[in-house]
Amino acid sequence: MTEQTFARARGGDEHAFRKLTDPYRRGLQLHIYRIVGSVQDAEDLLQETLLAAWRSLEQFEGRASVRAWLYRIATNRSLDALRASRRRLEALQRMTAVPEPTRRTEPIWLEPYPDVLLEGIPDEAPGPDVRYETKEAVALAFIVGLQHLPPQQRAVLVLRDVLGFRAGEVAEMLKTTEPSVNNLLRRARAAFESRLPAAGRERAPLPNSKRERDIVGRFADAVEAGDINGMVALLTDDAWVTMPPEPYEYQGPTAIGTFLRGREVARGSMRLVPTRANGQPAFACYLPSPQTDIARPYALFVITLEGDLISAITWFADSSVFPQFGLPRMLR
Repeated sequence: MTEQTFARARGGDEHAFRKLTDPYRRGLQLHIYRIVGSVQDAEDLLQETLLAAWRSLEQFEGRASVRAWLYRIATNRSLDALRASRRRLEALQRMTAVPEPTRRTEPIWLEPYPDVLLEGIPDEAPGPDVRYETKEAVALAFIVGLQHLPPQQRAVLVLRDVLGFRAGEVAEMLKTTEPSVNNLLRRARAAFESRLPAAGRERAPLPNSKRERDIVGRFADAVEAGDINGMVALLTDDAWVTMPPEPYEYQGPTAIGTFLRGREVARGSMRLVPTRANGQPAFACYLPSPQTDIARPYALFVITLEGDLISAITWFADSSVFPQFGLPRMLR
């Protein structure tokens, strides 16, 4: 940032303001997503953040960096949004006619994050305290773990361990004390790390490699054919199927097979479009209408690979995220 650019922005020059803030836009959106778990809410909150920054530019004294100032606004907007999302969870309509799950968990709002939005995000972490690389910190298991933390713990863990802000900077952002930040971080780390799965992603095929495409392709073929046995054969013994925000979770080929046989995927009429989410292979599922030749959005599956098998399928039934992935609204 040059003083001249900053002065022009303060004087109402929108181009200068964009020059100040554009380098942080993608990173800010990802930061908001990590806290709220929704790519659609992250888009809205990013716009709110930039509008708030524009309106408060006169009050920015430059004691903190532009980066810290923007992340402070984004973090507090996100925490405010979480209070409203709690009301949405209370109104959640439960899925009906499902077999007994392996376990029930606390429902969370979670949407997949399109890989296309990850392009161009710089490695912003400047300090030695960073514990998680960008690739790990966008994976679905990581985001799910965050959503189970209380909001302030969630924000502190991301700001400190993912983005590398110092404890004093985080305290200023959240209008609290440095000892309070350190206490929140200790509790967040203990709760968060107990939920993270074993590092199976280290044994996953390289993204977009032939090996990855082969595994996911065989699974997609089985889904399109309604071949439940074929799907189950590609699962690890401890694989999970989860369906946020639904609280039902199924583990192991037997339980997952029983669940799948009661869903539309058993019909053998699905049409799939490959995509990527959260740094992982994914595909959009479309269900043909028996009265027309149109297939409409049904769900989006995100696949977690371990070796040559699938260790998790995250099933997103809300097709409203399809536009964020550039996916068609229907197939003909």
